[in-house]
Amino acid sequence: MNNKQNEFLFHPKNVMLFILLFGLTFLFLALTVAYVYIRVTNKVPPVQVPMLFVFNTAILLASSWTMVRSKRCYLFDDTRGYQRNLKYTMWLSLFFTVMQGVAWWWLLKNNISLGTSTTTGFLYVISFVHLAHVLAGLPFLFNFYRAAQKNMVDPVTVLVYFSDPGKRLSLRLLTVYWHFLDGLWIYLVLFFAINQLF
Repeated sequence: MNNKQNEFLFHPKNVMLFILLFGLTFLFLALTVAYVYIRVTNKVPPVQVPMLFVFNTAILLASSWTMVRSKRCYLFDDTRGYQRNLKYTMWLSLFFTVMQGVAWWWLLKNNISLGTSTTTGFLYVISFVHLAHVLAGLPFLFNFYRAAQKNMVDPVTVLVYFSDPGKRLSLRLLTVYWHFLDGLWIYLVLFFAINQLF
């Protein structure tokens, strides 16, 4: 068991994901620290977080749950459940993308544009950078779904697909990435909400 864990930890794909998540963590920490610094030094009022951002949190949590379900179905050789939950995750991610657009439209409609103040600029940039990384994960999800449809046509191909350690590793890494994006979004929404109190 320890050997398998070590192989996973030091696998090149896992190391690449760790570096990516490490870099993203510091990027968003730097952006939020800069937001607080500019607010305090320039005495700028905090930006109002749209309630749609809170609603979008629920959408991302749902996509994280369906991603967990797809991984569980993979481990239990549930072909239909695996494909279905991958499809749900894709649709929820696309729904999140659309609702982010609606949230930005609401901000613009209420005269909260990118150039209204420094704090609103940060809100747009931070939420856009996060959305960009959600969109970056969608092709991988789509590839998993298409590969499952293409390669799971009979009991033999299903057995080969489910016993492939490379696919298991890739699915595990994609699940970690998805959970990270969800956790990051929750942090950002809470960060902006707490800033409204001060």
